Amino acid sequence: MTTVQRAADAALPSRAGQSEPTVRESGEAMREQHALLEVRNVSKRFGGIVANRDVSLDVPAGRITGLIGPNGSGKTTLFNSIAGQHPIDSGSIRFDGREISQLRTAKIARLGIVRTFQQTRVYRAMNCVQNMQISTAQSHETLASMLRKPSASVTERAEALLEFVGLRAKRLLPAGDLSFGQQKLLEFAMALMSGPRLLLLDEPTAGINPVLINGLVDRLKRANAEFGITLLVIEHNMRVIMNLASHIYCLAHGELLAQGTPAAIRRDPRVVDAYLGGR
Repeated sequence: MTTVQRAADAALPSRAGQSEPTVRESGEAMREQHALLEVRNVSKRFGGIVANRDVSLDVPAGRITGLIGPNGSGKTTLFNSIAGQHPIDSGSIRFDGREISQLRTAKIARLGIVRTFQQTRVYRAMNCVQNMQISTAQSHETLASMLRKPSASVTERAEALLEFVGLRAKRLLPAGDLSFGQQKLLEFAMALMSGPRLLLLDEPTAGINPVLINGLVDRLKRANAEFGITLLVIEHNMRVIMNLASHIYCLAHGELLAQGTPAAIRRDPRVVDAYLGGR
């Protein structure tokens, strides 16, 4: 058994006595649900480099969907395309039925799509509460909102979300004094401040102390269950993504290699080969 399969097996509950759904059956089940995000035949080149080629995926409303693949497989490029950080060359990206591939990042954010990054983007000199407050102001994208003193309700929401991610005791500390893992938790809380409908998480557990990972995964699940936020998650930690997502897409060399339930993905030889460098 490979390392990829062992990690996946350890994360998944036993299916003794049950037949596992095929990739085709899983894909059909996905299409029957309301897709909040629909990516269709998206391609993106940078000069002579093809970052994404004809990629299609669905993210059902209210669910957690995973996106995996080796380094350089095009995952972050696809996230950037969805978030409007660069135009796509061809294809379609629809959010709640609306084409968004030609919209700017700020407009897409106002529709309810928020993303985080592999490297944290917090304001190191500001304390945690101030980071939360300014993230709300930025979501409104006006100079007046940026300069206006935060209301009591905004501060109350900021402190409640800091408590949700386990940072309330550190709320008055400068963000730069937090550990990298705590900065990731702060960035997650900042993303929640604007009340997103879809949250794009780019390797949320990367670089985090293993002690903090389970707590972060638990909070991601709670944000989905309690706040109704749909999640699309890029993750290299196979144990984490197998335990977190109900459906997983795998990219390799910029193309969609496989999709299915965690049970189907962990058994797919194409996925195993991609991670072991056999493709």
